[in-house]
Amino acid sequence: MELTKDALKKMRDEYAKAETQHVAQRATMKNGILDSCENADVVARDQYVFSIDVDSEAVANQNQSGRCWMYACLNTLRWHIEKDLNLTHGSFELSQNYTFFYDKLEKSNFFHQQIIDSADAPLSDRRVTFLLNTPQQDGGDFDIIAAIVKKYGVIPKKWMDETHASINSSELDTILNKKLRQDALELRTMVQKEASEAELDSVRERMLNEVYRILSVALGTPPETIDFEYRDKDDKYHSDFGLTPLEFLAKYVPINLDDYVGVINVPIESMPYNRVFGIEMSNEIIQGRPNRYLNVSMDDLKAVALKQLQAGEPIWFGCDVMQHTDIHNGVMDMDLFSFDELFGVEFTMDKAQRYLMRDSLPTHAMTIAGVDIVDGKPRRWKVENSWGADVHGQKVGDNGYYVMSDEWFDNFVYEVAVRKDLLPEELQKVFGTDPIILPYWSSFDPL
Repeated sequence: MELTKDALKKMRDEYAKAETQHVAQRATMKNGILDSCENADVVARDQYVFSIDVDSEAVANQNQSGRCWMYACLNTLRWHIEKDLNLTHGSFELSQNYTFFYDKLEKSNFFHQQIIDSADAPLSDRRVTFLLNTPQQDGGDFDIIAAIVKKYGVIPKKWMDETHASINSSELDTILNKKLRQDALELRTMVQKEASEAELDSVRERMLNEVYRILSVALGTPPETIDFEYRDKDDKYHSDFGLTPLEFLAKYVPINLDDYVGVINVPIESMPYNRVFGIEMSNEIIQGRPNRYLNVSMDDLKAVALKQLQAGEPIWFGCDVMQHTDIHNGVMDMDLFSFDELFGVEFTMDKAQRYLMRDSLPTHAMTIAGVDIVDGKPRRWKVENSWGADVHGQKVGDNGYYVMSDEWFDNFVYEVAVRKDLLPEELQKVFGTDPIILPYWSSFDPL
């Protein structure tokens, strides 16, 4: 259909009659869309009070990096460590830079393997294009950080603190992707000239050595051993010297991430409930823990989340964070903004339709730290984010914590990582079945 002059005149005439939008226009042109249609009564009603409140740690800050999934997991581990060692809340953090280093190294090795496996395809092949567009980036998921922690252990933050490149990762990502695309050119040529596996392995070893060098320059070199000294709440001194990161994990992290699984809610016909899903080209640690997602109804997902909070444990979760969210007031609520009234246009898609049309997908991971239950049903949820307590002098939520309405949970929470033993027995058994593998362009692909 051509956009004709007559059609444009009709649109202009129709808008001239829409007097409500004239008021909205004046407000929006001066204040922006969100501030012009935010409902103050919704901000007021979503209070930071919860009948079950398990975590009030000082929030961490991932700064300008895409490590939310890593922070959310390490935040839950530090909660367990502080509780187990009788530490003052907020006095301890694990090194996010340490796990970031090995995530980048594993992603590089995974990229090399994918390039070799697809070397016979032309550069115009969709899979090859997908790989070369983004050889690696900061994103990830619960299974990936669980695999990194299991393989490399963890260390206290002071032993590998943040660097300029870890808190603002774009420069490192640009250099590393340039290096990996150059590697891809060489590996594809070798495979097409029928190089032996031994020859490819030799070249990959040299390439990974160069990646390690880049990461060490940008992020620092991970320590082989650390000393752990602390005072507990009773001012009693403790020390433990010469620990490897894996020894620290075994000795001081009182939970096993293998006991936790990813449970999702994606209500679309092609992803039936009570089935396990995987995603091709997404398991970055070769021979490590694969990405697995048990899709369940929202009632089942909430039931297991409530069980874990009632057991006193915070929950790693993934959601579409910027939908109907005010980061400064720390409110996530479906009624927060009146977009329909502001524009005189109805927005009607439900969760399934938004997911299928790619209007909504998992974009961010945080920690559920509590819930307010009234008459046996959740009313609002407490959320620990990793964006610090202020941004450019403006506060973020309640000292970095958000309140999430239960309706927002229904619409924009996609995944929780929960203790497997809290699931009904019939759902636990589903993890033993063959997964349905989703294509690499799935919205759930974390890489």
